[in-house]
Amino acid sequence: MALPAAFFVLDADLPHLTGLDAKVAALVAPVLADMGFELVRVAILGRESPTVQIMADRADGSLIAIEDCEQISHAVGAVLDIEDPLPGAWTLEVSSAGIDRPLTRAKDWNRFAGHLAKAEVNIPIDGRKRFSGILLGAEEGLGRLRLEDGTEVALPLSDMRRARLVLTDELIAASAHMMGVSDDGAPEDPVPPGDKPARKTH
Repeated sequence: MALPAAFFVLDADLPHLTGLDAKVAALVAPVLADMGFELVRVAILGRESPTVQIMADRADGSLIAIEDCEQISHAVGAVLDIEDPLPGAWTLEVSSAGIDRPLTRAKDWNRFAGHLAKAEVNIPIDGRKRFSGILLGAEEGLGRLRLEDGTEVALPLSDMRRARLVLTDELIAASAHMMGVSDDGAPEDPVPPGDKPARKTH
C-alpha cells in the first residue's frame, strides 16, 4: 500500500520533505536531537531493498566523526526496526554533511551566508532553474543569492530541488573551525562524505 504524501513539521529548521522521506525524518530527528545531533538530510534510494541515507551534524555545528556515525546508525536502526516504516530488507547509511554540504534548511543558508553556493529549483524563476552565487541568508521561506552580475534572487526553500555549497578556499578555512583540533594540535578526522557505516536489517 502506497504511503500518502504528507508533511511532518517537527521543527522549522527540518529539511522540506514529503511522503516516506518525511515519515522517516519524523522518526529520526527526535532520536538525533536526544543524542546531540541534527538531521541535515534524509534520502531513500531504491525500491526492492532500499537504502536509507541519513546525513547529520552535531548540534553545535561541528562535523561528525566516524564514531558518531556508528552511534547514530545503532540508535536510528533500532527505531526504524521498531516503527517499521520500510517493508522488507533495507540498508542504513549515516554520514557527515561534509564541507561542500547540501543546504536543506533555512539555518544552513543563514549559517553559511557569504559563501558561494549552487541551487536548483523545480519551477523556473525568470525562465531559469539553476543559480550560482553568494549566499545572503534566508527568511520567510526564501533563500537569497547574490548572482555574479550583482543581482539578487529569492528562491522558495519548499521548491528547492537541490542546493549545496561550492568548495572554495574560504569555505575550507571556515570549516576548519567546525572540525576543531585534537589534543596534539592536528585537525580531527571527520567522516568524509561517502564513508558511511552501514546497517542492514530485515
